[in-house]
Amino acid sequence: MTRFDERLDRIVARSEELQAQLAEGLSGAEFGQASREFAELDPIVSKVNALRATQKALTETEALLTDPEMRALAESEVEDLRRRIPALEQEIRIAMLPRDEADERSAILEIRPAAGGDEAALFAGELFGAYQRYADQRGWRFEVLEYDESELGGLREGIANITGRGVFARLKYESGVHRVQRVPATESQGRIHTSTVTVAVLPEAEEVDVEINDGDLRIDVYRASGAGGQHVNKTESAVRITHMPSGIVVAMQEEKSQHKNRAKAMKILRARLYERNRAAAHESRAADRRSQVGTGDRSERIRTYNFPQGRVTDHRIGLTLYKIDKVMAGELDEFVDALTQEEQAALLALDEE
Repeated sequence: MTRFDERLDRIVARSEELQAQLAEGLSGAEFGQASREFAELDPIVSKVNALRATQKALTETEALLTDPEMRALAESEVEDLRRRIPALEQEIRIAMLPRDEADERSAILEIRPAAGGDEAALFAGELFGAYQRYADQRGWRFEVLEYDESELGGLREGIANITGRGVFARLKYESGVHRVQRVPATESQGRIHTSTVTVAVLPEAEEVDVEINDGDLRIDVYRASGAGGQHVNKTESAVRITHMPSGIVVAMQEEKSQHKNRAKAMKILRARLYERNRAAAHESRAADRRSQVGTGDRSERIRTYNFPQGRVTDHRIGLTLYKIDKVMAGELDEFVDALTQEEQAALLALDEE
């Protein structure tokens, strides 16, 4: 018996043990913990059962190869069963990989222009729209928390709360510097400009996830400025919250209500602190995040959008798609799926060492 088979036996045995405990009756925290563990193991056990049923069918079918009357039919079925077994084993290995506890959460999306002035702000607005369209396609709720529009219709800062199951798992790979190459509408000479935009995707955090003491907060209120209607200069509705221990500052002025702005700012603050705590607990992940987000310099990028050539390139996996219009229309799954598979392959390689 291989180590892989032994691991599968242990998983099946543990699932059966949990099922018996739940049937006998547990209460309180014990019930919750056992239920969660059983729910995590159940999909793996289903795949293990499918694998073992396929292995059994293969053994039985191979026995028919010695029967002259059944040989032709058995050969075809044996070939099919032999193909299915490695695929099922790979599915199980992927299902057994350690999961990011934040994967099933909703997410906070933050987009800001970096290098490139007005052109960076314009692209930031377009990228914000692309993610909104992607969320719509997947049936997620996209709530704009902050949208600070620039004079030319671009975006100084855009923050959204994207709600749905598994949002963070799909969008976490978007964190980093996105580079755009194109001729700006304001360019009279037809020269291609390069600009950058930073994207940050944070898992949404609940109050129980992060302890925030009121005494650690400095809260300033002021009159909103910029686009947004006449109310912006009449009431002190804008809110700036500074978390003194971490130095994190969140400003919010999207709503006319000071109370609503404060609630939104606290939601963003919790998400940033939660991600900060996760990064501290996983130093390798923190290093990866810093390398992705960087400073917004043109040389640091995860993806390039080249409009003259109609291509989008993800530099982490070397994938280039010549359908920039579809990508900007929110068709991001091809990149997300490829990045997910790349991460799974890297984890599988570590698991086999």
